[in-house]
Amino acid sequence: MSSVPNVTLNNGVPMPQLGFGVWQVPADQAADAVGHALAAGYRSIDTATIYGNEEGVGQAVAESGIPREELFITTKLWNSAKETWTRDAVLREFDASLARLGLDHLDLYLIHWPRPMREDYLTVLRAFGELKASGRARAVGVSNFQPDHLRRVIEETGVIPAVNQIELHPYLPQGDVRSFHAEHEIATEAWSPLGQGKGLLDDARLAKIAEKHGRSPAQVVLRWHLQIGNVVIPKSVTPSRIKENIDVFGFELDAEDVAAFAALEDGTRFGPVPDTFDWG
Repeated sequence: MSSVPNVTLNNGVPMPQLGFGVWQVPADQAADAVGHALAAGYRSIDTATIYGNEEGVGQAVAESGIPREELFITTKLWNSAKETWTRDAVLREFDASLARLGLDHLDLYLIHWPRPMREDYLTVLRAFGELKASGRARAVGVSNFQPDHLRRVIEETGVIPAVNQIELHPYLPQGDVRSFHAEHEIATEAWSPLGQGKGLLDDARLAKIAEKHGRSPAQVVLRWHLQIGNVVIPKSVTPSRIKENIDVFGFELDAEDVAAFAALEDGTRFGPVPDTFDWG
């Protein structure tokens, strides 16, 4: 039985607040990593077409013996730079992801990047609306969208994304984007929540908070995410760290800790800038 609480998406679908991400998990390690995560109590798994490991995720799900209704599986449509998306192409790619995962439906389907210079994300979201209406995707959403992109989606397609998955960590808490989400009942999901191993977890200020609680820096960062309401998807292929990352429900950060986290914000972004990123 998982100890992870759910958040309720804007269409009533429950989603675990803490899940397991598989970005940069090699295809030949994905089944083992996801298997360890499921055994540790994770029930939400986040993958993507571009990760190249949907088959491994599907293998782990099939071998786990966990009833499908207890799992929450997310994948993402990759915005290939070689084409502009049409409705039919989106639906074909959805079918291809389902086949690789070995599933008959998804719990959440996301568009990976807005690519605003391509002017096709509205077409994608309209197709996503069809997938949601059919029940083949229980919820649909976006990743790396800025408020201007979200505003266009809502106004021009009528689709209100259930989730926006964005880069978010203590150096980049994305307050403006989270405020927009709250106004429109869009769940905020954090990718690279631990800073991609690029120095965040070595910050002496975090070490001080971690020592105070007898926890690791990763655990206090994940606890921060949970307490400000984010959905979070840490990743690891190390079984001990997989277990450590879900063991974040037995303590709370106090007001002093929260203030210390607020002081960490410096605008550092480890990933691409969503307004200009166009793969290829």
